[in-house]
Amino acid sequence: MARDWIRRRARVVSLGAGAAATVLAVAVVALTPSAGAAAELVVQAEAYSAQSGGVVEPTVDTGGGSAMGYLARGDWLRYDGVDLGASGAMAVSVRVASAVGGSGTIELRTASLTGPVLARFTITATGGWQAWATQTVNLTGHPAGAQSVYAVMANTGSGADFVNLNWLSFGSGGTGSGTGWVNVDPVKWNAQLAAFRAMAMAPAPPNAVRVPEFNATCTYSHSFKDDPIVFPGLPGASHMHSFFGNRSTNANSTLDSLRANTSTTCTPAPADLSAYWVPTLYHRGAVVEPKGVVVYYGSRLADPSQTVPFPLGFEMIAGSASRQVPTPAGAVNQFYCVGGTTGGEIGRSTDGNWPICSPGGTLMFQLVFPDCWDGVHLDSPDHKSHVAFTPNGTCPSAFPVAIPSVSFVIAYPTVGSADGFTLASGMASSMHGDFVNVWDNDAQGHRVKNCIVQSAKCNSAGQF
Repeated sequence: MARDWIRRRARVVSLGAGAAATVLAVAVVALTPSAGAAAELVVQAEAYSAQSGGVVEPTVDTGGGSAMGYLARGDWLRYDGVDLGASGAMAVSVRVASAVGGSGTIELRTASLTGPVLARFTITATGGWQAWATQTVNLTGHPAGAQSVYAVMANTGSGADFVNLNWLSFGSGGTGSGTGWVNVDPVKWNAQLAAFRAMAMAPAPPNAVRVPEFNATCTYSHSFKDDPIVFPGLPGASHMHSFFGNRSTNANSTLDSLRANTSTTCTPAPADLSAYWVPTLYHRGAVVEPKGVVVYYGSRLADPSQTVPFPLGFEMIAGSASRQVPTPAGAVNQFYCVGGTTGGEIGRSTDGNWPICSPGGTLMFQLVFPDCWDGVHLDSPDHKSHVAFTPNGTCPSAFPVAIPSVSFVIAYPTVGSADGFTLASGMASSMHGDFVNVWDNDAQGHRVKNCIVQSAKCNSAGQF
C-alpha cells in the first residue's frame, strides 16, 4: 500500500452509508466457535456509524472484503449498538496490520471519544500493511448491553499513519474459553518442542532429492453434512463434506475421540490419525468422491530448518466456502487436469469455471494451507486468524512459528463435461479444506526433523 508521509489527507468526519442499525445488520457476525464456546460478535471495521480520518480500502486478509486504512493519531471510528452482553469476563480482539509499529495504540472506548477505556492495544509491526495479525485482551469487567464503541488512534510519536484495522470482536469468557480462541497448553507444547529438538537427525543419503517434504497418502472415507471445526456438536448443520483420514470424524469429534479411534484411510497408520475434509464434488447431481488424496507436509520458507511440528489438536481451515466468483482459465487456485489420451485440459465448461479433461484423464485440485503460526492458539474464531501465509520466505513477526506447509492434492476419477461441476459449497471458487492434527508427536517430529529441516524428500513411511 502506498503511503504519503509528507502530505496527509484532509481530516473529515464521515457518516456511515446508512443508519447504524442497518450497517450493523450486515457488519456484525456471530461466529460459531469451538465446542463448548459461546458465540463471538465480530464488527467489520468499515461498518462504522461515523469516523474521522480513515479510508475504506480492499484487503487481502482472510475472507477478503474491506478494511479501514491510513489510520493515524487522532483518527477515530464509532460503532453504535454493539451488544457487549452481561457485565463480566470478556475477550476483546482487533485484527490489525502495520508496516511501522512504533508507539501507536488503538483505544476502544465506550460512550464518547473520551469515555471509559474498554481495551487498549499496542500496535507493533506485523510485516506490512496487508500482513494481518490478531491481538486479544481479556477483561474482568465492562459496561453491559448495547454500547457505542469508539476505536481511537493514539500515538505518542509522529502523526503518520501507523495501522490498518480489519475487524473488532467481542466475546464472553476470556481467551480460550467462550470466544473461539483456543490456547495451546504451554507445558505440553514446550515438552513437545524439547523432545523434537533433542531428536537425532537421520542423515539423508547422497542421492536424496533435496525437497523439504513428507506426506500422508489417503483415500476417501465417508461423507456427512458435518463440520466439527465450524459446527461442533451440530450434526447436519453444514453442507456435505467428504472426509479422509480418521474414519470416526463427525460433528461430535474431539481430539480425545480422534486419538481413541485408530482406524484411518491414510498411510502411515496409526502414526497419522488426523482428520481432513473438503466439500463434496457433484457432476450432473451425482457425487464424485476423491479416488485419492496426498497430504503433503513441506516448507515454502527460505530456511526450512526453522520448521517445527504441529502441536496436538491444532486446527485450521484453508479457502472460503463463501467465495463465489468465476474461475475462468488462468484463475488462481483452480481445478486442473492431468493424464488422459492427449494429456491435460481439452476445453472448459459452458460457464467457463471448470476444466474438461482429456479422455482417461483425472480432475485435480491442490489446496494450500498457511505455514506460519502465532505460537499461542490452537484455533481462532474464524479458524484462520491464528495462522498466516509466509509473504516472502520468512514468517511475519506476528506469526513467528514456522509450521509445515500442508497441502491437499486431490484426484477425482472424472473428466467432466460442458455441464461442469458443483461443490456442496457452491462454485469452484468456494473450494476449501479443514485439518485437525492428530499425528503421533514422535512420528511427526522425526519426519519434520529428517525430511523438512534437512530438505530431503521423504515418502509416506518417512523414509528417503
